[in-house]
Amino acid sequence: MITNIAITSVFVKDVDASKAFYLDVLGFAECSDVTLSDGSYRWCTVTHPSQPELQVHLTTPGPPHSPEMVDAINRALDEGGMHGLGLRVDDCRKTYDDLVAKGVEFIQPLEERPYGVEAVARDNSGNWMVLVEQHAFTPGDSA
Repeated sequence: MITNIAITSVFVKDVDASKAFYLDVLGFAECSDVTLSDGSYRWCTVTHPSQPELQVHLTTPGPPHSPEMVDAINRALDEGGMHGLGLRVDDCRKTYDDLVAKGVEFIQPLEERPYGVEAVARDNSGNWMVLVEQHAFTPGDSA
């Protein structure tokens, strides 16, 4: 029986730069960072301090994906069109202001939604990060 989600992967352009972004800008914590002795593979994960059981695997596109798939993923990252993480926040307006001050690019400003306050940013590799301050709602609430 499946008991939970333990790891999610996010494709990045540069593991070191992305690790720094997730740690220094977003406030995540390092979980693991291991490179095989021959340098062929790196396993780097970060976690949010309040949710250490969920690891975010930061990885560059490569094998076992085909070269064509690697190229497609890299193009999508370059275009800023990759989906990344949904992040729950306690105060979306404050988090938005804090991240803007740190140079984070937002592709959707703060918006009131039936389910709460939302903004969409990009990480330093172009992945979308949806920030949501959730409010009580019912599925029938309109936009």
